[in-house]
Amino acid sequence: MRKKIGVLTSLLLLVCVVLTGCSEADKVSNNISQEANNFNVTRRLTVINARTDTILLELIGTFSLKNNSTNELEVICEVDDGKFQKHFVYLNEYTLYVVEDISGASVDKYHYEINFLPEWGFKVTHND
Repeated sequence: MRKKIGVLTSLLLLVCVVLTGCSEADKVSNNISQEANNFNVTRRLTVINARTDTILLELIGTFSLKNNSTNELEVICEVDDGKFQKHFVYLNEYTLYVVEDISGASVDKYHYEINFLPEWGFKVTHND
């Protein structure tokens, strides 16, 4: 009987440790990631050539980002209620990307803008 109580107590203690193992930061990080991938957070994606320090692409808007392989980003942008566009960004050993949360800005939920080589001023929006 004592053995059963000891095993049951140990099992209960293990369950308590496992359930409380997630920190608040982990929960918040997961919630922010989920909100961002549900098109509720305005973000900026910047792809940079690390050899030349050139910004190759900049995307600002509400989008879902998925790294579906070692060298490819899948970006899904919501452009209208129920309409989406998918873009692919191919990465190599000289490119890197940064995603920033800029949701403090007041922007249209269905707006996004891609800047190819921003210093040249070439922009594509979902209305073009």
